[in-house]
Order: sequence, then C-alpha cells, then structure tokens
Amino acid sequence: MLPGAVRADDVADFYRGKNISLVIGYTAGGGYDLYGRLVARHLQKYIPGNPTIVPQNKPGAGSLRAANFIFDIAPKDGLTIGTVTRGVATDPLLGESKFDPRKFSWIGSTTSETSVCATWNTSAVKSWGDMFRRTFTMGGSAQGSEPDSFTLLLKNVFGAHVRLMTGYPGGNDINLAMERGEVEGRCGWSWSSIKSQRADWLREKKIDILTQLAMKKHPDLPNVPLLLDLTQNEEQRQITKLVLASLVVGRPFFGLPGIPEDRKAALRKAFDETMRDRDFLDEATRLSLEIEPVAASEVESLLAELYQTPNAVIEKAAAAIRR
Repeated sequence: MLPGAVRADDVADFYRGKNISLVIGYTAGGGYDLYGRLVARHLQKYIPGNPTIVPQNKPGAGSLRAANFIFDIAPKDGLTIGTVTRGVATDPLLGESKFDPRKFSWIGSTTSETSVCATWNTSAVKSWGDMFRRTFTMGGSAQGSEPDSFTLLLKNVFGAHVRLMTGYPGGNDINLAMERGEVEGRCGWSWSSIKSQRADWLREKKIDILTQLAMKKHPDLPNVPLLLDLTQNEEQRQITKLVLASLVVGRPFFGLPGIPEDRKAALRKAFDETMRDRDFLDEATRLSLEIEPVAASEVESLLAELYQTPNAVIEKAAAAIRR
C-alpha cells in the first residue's frame, strides 16, 4: 500500500466515531456563530472517518478568551478547532495578546471581509464629515476587539469626535444597545453580517454607514468612502493598513499549534472541499452569507508579510488602538 494511503487510513481511524469541538469565540446568533455552525454542518462529511463536529460558544474579551484557550489549554490532537476574531492575525503584533498566530494550524477562511462603521438613524452623525463636527458614542466589546480597535483608529489617527463605550459581550449586544439608545453606533461590523442578520435595517434605513474598512471597496457600497482612501499621508496609511490587515483573514478557522501534520492536512483538504460543496454554498446563499474562500496558505503568507512590518509603524499602530 502506498505511504499516502496508509496516512489517510491512519487519519480516518483516528477520527472515526469521535467528536471534534468547534470553539466559537462569540455568543450565539452573531456572524461568527452563523458561519461556524454552517461550516460545522458540512465540514464533517469531508474529514476522513466522518467525525461529528460539535459547536461550542466560548465568548469573552472579544473572542480572545477562546483563542487563548485553543492556544494554551486544549489538547493538541486535532479534536479541537476554532473560529475567533480575524484580529487574531494582528493582535499579537499590536500588543493585545501573547500567542503567536503563525503557530496555529490554519485551516482556511470562508471569506475575506469588508467591515463598516455605522450609526443608528436617530444619531445626528450620518456621514464621514459629521464625525468631525459633533461628539458621538460607539459601542465596543473589549480591548483588542474590532469594534474597539476600529473606533479608536477613527479617534486617534483620524481625529473623529467619538467616545467609546465598551464592555458589551458581542455584536448582537451592541446592536441592542443602539436600539435602546445607549450608544449611537458601532464599528467593526461585518457587511456580510448586516446583510444576513439585519437586512430589514437596510431596507428600512435604520442605519447610516459612515465608512467601509477593507483593502478595497465592496461592490455593494460604491458610494461609501473607503477608510484607506481617506488617509492624508504615508504614515497614516501604513498604520491604517496594518490595523485593517486582519480583514483579509475574514472568518478564520484553525487548529491548535502542533497537531499531527497528517491531521492538519486532512482538515485543510476537508475545508477546501467544503468551500466547493454545492449544498454548503446553497445554504450559505439562503442565509445571505458571503463565501469567498481564503486558503490556509494565503493566511500564512499574509502573516509572514505582517510580521515584517517596521517596528516604528507597529508601535504607532498599537498606540492608536489603545484606550
């Protein structure tokens, strides 16, 4: 028997009859949870041995609690995978966490992301220019989370008159705070999540989108200014690009550092096959979830590039998103 076939049989023997824990770093019902559970329903059929994938929500600290659990505590046997904030790619560089994302066993991402800053319709801040004419409040989750980091980027790099009110467990909680009038809006809000979970808010014009956060404009938002286009000098652009780089990672899935290479390869192959699965794509369409897969190798290449950013830029970017 060929060596590759032996390894495939070994992987199947290991996974057969077992459960894989999918640790989701946010509360139920949010964008990461929807993507996580969608992937779980289809990924298991492509993993040799057909194990059952069991989603487990572990919210806290902008999902860094889950990331730290996966990095430090969970067994390194291939029976735990995770999906957490895409900021996991840049948080260690910017001083928000201590693990090294280059050591994760990256599986892939369902999509790269466009994020936005938006306000509730009752807010007087309805455009990019309004942010510099009046003080307004945005909801946050925790130091290092996207709602916090992107809001502070607006304040400390661009000079927006914004106050951050943080401590909400997740995005749905910030949405409720907007409806209740506790805060006026939020940043770090995935456009894909808005379309899938709050399409009625778009139809009824309940939110105003101030700027989009991405490497390039989303086709749906041709008239919403791209934050990178609003930078006024090279240093501001470098800082902004570093803070936003994690959006390329989108909705990441990964295993623990040090899991056996044959199991990591099997998980990657299963993920790639899932991204092409017709039933998976049809369900994603029904849920209004965008699928533009990012391969594990692309994530690894991005991380290698980010970790060569000049220290002076890293230090200024870290200071900009620190409360």
